[in-house]
Order: sequence, then C-alpha cells, then structure tokens
Amino acid sequence: MHRRRRTALLLTAALSAAAPLLTACGNDAHPGAAAVVGGQRITVSQLENRVDEIREAQQAAVPDRAQYQQAVARTGGLTRDTLHSMVLDRVLERAAHDAGVTVTPKEVQEMRSGLEEQAGGTEELESAWLQQYGVPPQRLDDNFRLQLQAQKLAERLGTDTSRPEFWQALSEASKKLDVDLNPRYGTWDDEKSSRVDAGTPWVREVTGAAAAQPVA
Repeated sequence: MHRRRRTALLLTAALSAAAPLLTACGNDAHPGAAAVVGGQRITVSQLENRVDEIREAQQAAVPDRAQYQQAVARTGGLTRDTLHSMVLDRVLERAAHDAGVTVTPKEVQEMRSGLEEQAGGTEELESAWLQQYGVPPQRLDDNFRLQLQAQKLAERLGTDTSRPEFWQALSEASKKLDVDLNPRYGTWDDEKSSRVDAGTPWVREVTGAAAAQPVA
C-alpha cells in the first residue's frame, strides 16, 4: 500500500507554479485551447471546470471562509498545476497503451478499498486525497486507475516509477502525442514530460511540494 501511495505522490509532485486563471487563448492555431495533445484539444472551458471542481471540494471541506482562503492561497498555482496533470494523464495513457498495459474496474475498486481501510473510511480518504494531491472526490477512481497504470507500466518495463526507464517511456509517448500548450500556460518539455513556464514577468513562481499521481 505504501508503494501505491508513493506512486500517487510521484505523479503529482511534479506540479508547482502559480498564475491567474486565463479564459482567453493566446495560441491562434488552436482557438479556445489550453493544450492540444495527440490532436485532441483540452479546452480552456474544460480546464476551468476541472479547477472549479477542486475549489468547490475545498470549500465544502473547509466551510470556514478564512480557512478556505488559506487553502486557496496554498494552491495558488492550481490552474497551471491542473493543466499539467491533465496533459500528463494523457501521456501516461498513451505510454500504457503502447506497452499493452490495461487496468480493470475490479483493480481500481480493490485499490480504493485498501486505501479507504488505511485512511479510516471513505470520507477520510477523500479528504486526504483532496488536501495532499488536489483530487476532488468525483475524480478519485480516475486517479486510482492512472496510479495503477503507472505502477503496471513500470512493472512491464522491469523498473519502478522513480527510475529513468519509466520516465523515458513517458517521454517517448509525449513526443508521439506532439503536446502543444497555449503559450500563456508555458511550454511542454517532452524529455521531462513536464510543463515549463515561459519567462513572463507577471507570473510569480511558487515552489510546491505536492504530488501525484496523481496524475489526475
């Protein structure tokens, strides 16, 4: 179980940056897109909706307004972090597909049951995943499936998720998908399978220590 937890932490720990939520697209080639991955758009609207899910879950978990504002302040880079996660999820999906890795609903449920037992219940697990990895309750099963994909991909490669061999597989998948970010959200580094911030003076960089995979 600890290995699964480390996997979740690893896949979400790569996310750390801050910028205001942007509703306009600066990429004329893909109007309205926050990113294009494998020819498929992640729209600004989809990104906003995903960020709203997290903020709504945070507000529900912390009804006190002052505490909620503190939670918002701690996750000031949520928009860019969320886009990174959405892109990385698709990269992982492609790498797993190329390696012939599949995850069944039963495996997802088994992982969830084990983590719920470890956390002390469903609500406790939901709260922990929201606080530590920024995953809202309605996205938990999707996140667990991605964690299992990462774990099984690493096993297929004869390595683990912390090793260069695993990240090389993601890099190859990233190149195949030809990831193209809206310049306002930075650029995508295929070698690192990671978003890189552009040198815009109005963006204040913040270093975080969150997760995971989750990959989201």
